[in-house]
Amino acid sequence: MTTQRNSIWTVIGASSAGTLIEWYDFYIFGSLATIISQRFFPPGDEVVNLLLTLATFATGFIVRPFGALVFGRIGDIVGRKYTFLVTLLIMGVSTTLIGLLPDYSDIGIFAPILLLLLRLLQGLALGGEYGGAATYVAEHSPVGKRGFYTSFIQTTATLGLFVSLGVILACRTLMGEELFADIGWRVPFLLSIILVIISVFIRRKLHESPVFQEMKASGKASKSPLRDSFLEPENRRLVIIALLGATAGQGVVWYTGQFYALYYLQTVLKVPFVDANWIIAIALVFATPFFIFFGWLSDKIGRKKIMMTGCLIAALSWIPIYKAMTAYSGHRYLSEFGESDYDYNPAMLVVLVWIQVMFVTMVYGPIAAFLVELFPTHIRYTSMSLPYHIGNGVFGGMVPLIGTYFVAKTGDMYAGLYYPIAIALMTFVIGMIWLKEKKTF
Repeated sequence: MTTQRNSIWTVIGASSAGTLIEWYDFYIFGSLATIISQRFFPPGDEVVNLLLTLATFATGFIVRPFGALVFGRIGDIVGRKYTFLVTLLIMGVSTTLIGLLPDYSDIGIFAPILLLLLRLLQGLALGGEYGGAATYVAEHSPVGKRGFYTSFIQTTATLGLFVSLGVILACRTLMGEELFADIGWRVPFLLSIILVIISVFIRRKLHESPVFQEMKASGKASKSPLRDSFLEPENRRLVIIALLGATAGQGVVWYTGQFYALYYLQTVLKVPFVDANWIIAIALVFATPFFIFFGWLSDKIGRKKIMMTGCLIAALSWIPIYKAMTAYSGHRYLSEFGESDYDYNPAMLVVLVWIQVMFVTMVYGPIAAFLVELFPTHIRYTSMSLPYHIGNGVFGGMVPLIGTYFVAKTGDMYAGLYYPIAIALMTFVIGMIWLKEKKTF
């Protein structure tokens, strides 16, 4: 029993460390969007430059499904361990190069072009990382504890965002606003190479998952995971249902509750940069343990009901929550209850963001175990990665861009919420009707 416990915790630790670093790398860009918009685009309209930066940020999400296809295929043929070592290296190098990239005043139009190319590489790498780490942990986990063990992987996305905010806040505090805006913003990107080297060293000591080794030994490995995943009718149906009935809603809940909340505080409510980052960071700290709680709970009562409940509650709650955020930011607005006269209250803003992240923990904590159990071993990496990264990368990753655009276009400060509300409700309806749970392999 002791040997097994040590083994699974070694697997979780090594997998989570690398995945956390990849998310950290991926989210530094988003956390620094307001500064990047000033460094890599021509001087002019601040809103337009922010939208261009968010569009560049979004490309990393859009290419994630392609990374899932490329690296998912390699993972199902060659192995899980080898694949997420490669993705980790690609991510680390790309992130470090962003930190070294000259800005628009130095190289003109080449600055945003090179930034876009590096962002695309980040997206491709992350598209291959998550599915490998989640599959690797799940294939080491006993049947009755997969939700609990894989939930540690689920914390890495939020922890990666938290670490990125923490590093940014530390640099900003130590350097001061002027120096940080000039060159200090590069430091979080450059730190990536150190973190990646450490993680690669840890991961090299891992062995391939026992489930994958058994499949290879028995000669049951897929020779064409892409064909078997998407041309075989039953599996293709599972991929579509997993996307529309689980990961699309999960994606918009994640990015609304964390990234859109950050942009809303900074760009709509005009909360100071440091305050906005602290509000998100503190909320993340208090909410993160609930990823593990809901992963554990999903082993007891099932994954589906927790995820669907999270989607529904989020969709029904967002507008009241964001109206309350507006009020407690000191921003005056007219509502059916009259004109708000609340003073700036950062503690209440933390609570309101925390509530949103709680929705995230409900939809995200159980989903890795759910997706891994849904698909057979020989095409698991490929099959689970595609709906996950379309749901998160396309449906979810577009939330900040679409939300910020709608607010700027309409002048309605809550217009940015209509898109995630619609997607979350769609996922709830499709998921309740067609989504089925499996607990075999």
